[in-house]
Amino acid sequence: MKIISVKTLRDFWAENPDAEQPLKAWVDEVTKADWKTPAEIKEQYRSATILKNRRVVFNIKGNNYRLIVAIAYQRGWLFVKFIGTHRQYDAIDAEMVELE
Repeated sequence: MKIISVKTLRDFWAENPDAEQPLKAWVDEVTKADWKTPAEIKEQYRSATILKNRRVVFNIKGNNYRLIVAIAYQRGWLFVKFIGTHRQYDAIDAEMVELE
């Protein structure tokens, strides 16, 4: 899968150093994946939450952080829509949020 944009994740871990290694591991795993369906994501990430609009929520660093992505399965693209703390996640609409 191609992640758009990894820079958003880099910027986040620069401000939250404890998220760096878990996010780097996630990026490494995702770039090697070739998901065609949400079920394939759930096979690899049992704690992932599948939402409407081709969105998926990943728990990062033991659920300290939440990452929302939108996936274009046919193209193999994954768009970062949100990365933040659990508290920040609770304050947004995960099905509609966009990067600012």
